[in-house]
Amino acid sequence: MISFIIVIIKLIVLLGILIIIHESGHFFVAKMCKVKVNEFSIGFGPKILDKQGKETKYSLRLIPLGGFVRMEGEDEESDNERSFSKASIPKRIAIVIAGAMVNIIFGLVIYIAMFGVQATIQYIQLLGESIKMLVTGQVGVDSMVGPVGIGSIVSQTSGIHDFLVLMSIISVSLGVTNLLPIPALDGGKLLILIIEAIRRKPMKQETEAYIQLAGFALLMTLSIVVMYQDIVRILN
Repeated sequence: MISFIIVIIKLIVLLGILIIIHESGHFFVAKMCKVKVNEFSIGFGPKILDKQGKETKYSLRLIPLGGFVRMEGEDEESDNERSFSKASIPKRIAIVIAGAMVNIIFGLVIYIAMFGVQATIQYIQLLGESIKMLVTGQVGVDSMVGPVGIGSIVSQTSGIHDFLVLMSIISVSLGVTNLLPIPALDGGKLLILIIEAIRRKPMKQETEAYIQLAGFALLMTLSIVVMYQDIVRILN
């Protein structure tokens, strides 16, 4: 029982750090671009704690499997000059990709600190091959792991070195995955912004909302399938 609790704590710490880093990337770049941030949240679901800052509400929510930065005019119409929709396309792109880029940089920095530059170069090459296999369909859903699978891997780590190496790998993987052009992920938002830049006019808000909703449904379905597979692997 004690070992189970320790694994849960390690998992929450690992995911919590990576989520904070990811959302902080969006948050600070939004602030740098003068975009108003209404809420910075760690976790989903019901609020556990919240504090209203000068402009932004900071909240901690019950389900520690993600987070969000809610910006003015991101999902609704707004006449505020500091709304996300009023920012230039380069600024919006910078905000959208910031979370993933910070995760990738953070993971690589840890890897360099643990193993050195040469090992990191080899790791990047291996990562590139993995991305190629994912894009070309050589890697299936059965090769993916979710929070349950990560928890199983965390349970096998011993010592701070193993824990940091695992954190670096998951951080880079999280960053790369988020940049995939899938609706509801940062990469999906990036694709919509690129389309807007090419068309020289924004996509209809209703159309974008439907795309994001479909992407979210697909993501939730995938998450359930991956979680089921993780549980089956553990039981076997």
